[in-house]
Amino acid sequence: MMHQHGGDLDAIQNKYHIPKNEIVDFSGNINPLGFPDSVKQRLAKNLDIVCVYPDKNYTALRKAISNYTGAKVEHIVVGNGSTELISTFIKIAQAKKTLIVAPAYSEYEREVTLCGSQYCYFALEEKQQFCLNVSKLISALTSEIGLLILCNPNNPTGTIVTKIQLEEILQHCSKNNISVMIDETYMEFCENLEECCAIPLAEKFDNLFVIRGTSKFFAAPGIRLGYGISSNAVFLETLKQNQDPWSVNSIAAFAGELLFSDKEFIQQTKTLISTERKRCIEQLRQFQNMTVYASSSNFILMKLQTNAINSHKIFEKLIQKKLLVRDASSFAFLDDTFLRFCIRMPEQNTALLQQLKELVE
Repeated sequence: MMHQHGGDLDAIQNKYHIPKNEIVDFSGNINPLGFPDSVKQRLAKNLDIVCVYPDKNYTALRKAISNYTGAKVEHIVVGNGSTELISTFIKIAQAKKTLIVAPAYSEYEREVTLCGSQYCYFALEEKQQFCLNVSKLISALTSEIGLLILCNPNNPTGTIVTKIQLEEILQHCSKNNISVMIDETYMEFCENLEECCAIPLAEKFDNLFVIRGTSKFFAAPGIRLGYGISSNAVFLETLKQNQDPWSVNSIAAFAGELLFSDKEFIQQTKTLISTERKRCIEQLRQFQNMTVYASSSNFILMKLQTNAINSHKIFEKLIQKKLLVRDASSFAFLDDTFLRFCIRMPEQNTALLQQLKELVE
């Protein structure tokens, strides 16, 4: 239970009897700046919106997303968190067999199984620094595969697939009637977003569905707001018919309209994550008994190179210091030598690095 999902502070509090407000959470991958103050203030002044139903078509929200992403308004759908859209797309795809690029978020497996589809993995290999081998993936995308699921940047490895590589994959999938779902939950943390974002490809490939949310980058997991982009008219119409009306509540819809236009917060986040990611990786690479992988997201994956301690023990020792990291052994193809932590404020990152250094050296 302690290692299945990042950010489960209630479970940690119950097991370790540590007040959750005293825990520094490096496991949930949420923006350390928190929810934008500008949006908080506007929400506080407009709470009367709970007295009315949201616009069924979410016109203003979808326009805000369009301005933010460059996607066409008519290609944008919104949902009760990205998880709802992941589930809905998998149901509509109706693939007999799904290929999941892994290690990956366990919700993909769960939803695929619930929809009656079989799944198999395409493994990102440690010897290749967990970077995607595109030619091998294309070879694995045989006629029996109906759906490909790819997280970009990948969670938990932080590795990225470029737009050029994605286009090669999509061309193959399009020819072979394979649907493609790309989860871009962490894309906004990427420094070279324009070179990796799949959203511009959605207009060209109608077998593509790109998903994002507001939980991580905008530190808003509680409002449950996700969005997706697709140019597939059949999918968009089927989603419209099957999705519950008003699945995004009034507060979430209004917050979304504000979040995507807060340019100051967006730039502040990008600067913080980029600077701290570089600093943390540079310091970790000086540690003995540790391999650190390059990351394009707001988290860093590490591998222990010692038998003296494993990820379970490090987790236990750090939580006693009220520092919560992710024991990554629950991810497919990873074991108890792998740890992941997300980037927080500089002083918090420094404190964690000091504790890690003492434990591994």
